[in-house]
Amino acid sequence: MEGVNQSVVSEFIILGLCSSWELQAFLLVIFSSLYLITILGNNCIVLVIIADLHLHSPMYFLLANLSFTDFCLSSVTTPKMITDFLKENKTISFEGCICQIFFGHFFGGGEMVLLVSMAYDRYVAICKPLHYLSIMNRQMCIGLVMTSWIIGFVHSISQLAMILRLPFCGLRELDSFFCDILLVIKLACIDTSILEMWINADSGVLATICFILLLICYFYILLAIWLHSKDGASKALSTCTAHITVVVLFFGPCIFIYLWPLSITWVDKFLAVFYAVITPLLNPAIYTLRNKEIKNAIKRL
Repeated sequence: MEGVNQSVVSEFIILGLCSSWELQAFLLVIFSSLYLITILGNNCIVLVIIADLHLHSPMYFLLANLSFTDFCLSSVTTPKMITDFLKENKTISFEGCICQIFFGHFFGGGEMVLLVSMAYDRYVAICKPLHYLSIMNRQMCIGLVMTSWIIGFVHSISQLAMILRLPFCGLRELDSFFCDILLVIKLACIDTSILEMWINADSGVLATICFILLLICYFYILLAIWLHSKDGASKALSTCTAHITVVVLFFGPCIFIYLWPLSITWVDKFLAVFYAVITPLLNPAIYTLRNKEIKNAIKRL
């Protein structure tokens, strides 16, 4: 490996979503509109939560961080994909590819942990309401957010460390619209089958642990709602439904990508688009449409 010059490949060729110019023009309009709505929606939620004193609570503090993370996550790959629709030759530099991999896993891993923090917040609020303010204090909220960023950073660095010293030469084509780490390592000049297994395990373990913790939290939440009277249960159930919907939309593609044994190109592309473009758009829509307090705050502003 030491004898192979990594600089032989200075850029990668991105094949994109399709080859038809008519379809690319159509997708350019669609994805540009979706990205604009995503930016406006997530930034609107962050600004509303900051500006409205009624929303200065742990749940909305975590929600603001989720919206900010979604904005960042969608900005890792979507702008590049949109501009590539206008180009005949779609390329990305080696450094740009590494940046996409790093920030994609950084924000993606951080969001997984942040969703667990939001589930824990709802667990404390519903199952231990008398101790809610003492448990979910300012230090706890900041600690949960910092933990999500730290775990996301460690996860991203661990992924990046596996590929930085790989020798790349010869093949340069990525059959995707962004630098997917599993596609990138297949272009290396050495056998990477074991490395692919480690990368899948690294991401799969983080996603599985977070998903199990989420299931445990929501199991106790739904059990508490079922056991108590229906007076305050409707509002709690409405909030949890929004959370669960976001969790399913976020973890569904992740679990499918890392646990599905077969690799089907069009399915992988669809899931990647859903994960990078659709999910960050749906999160603000779900929380806004199902949350009366946020809708009232928007009206007040």
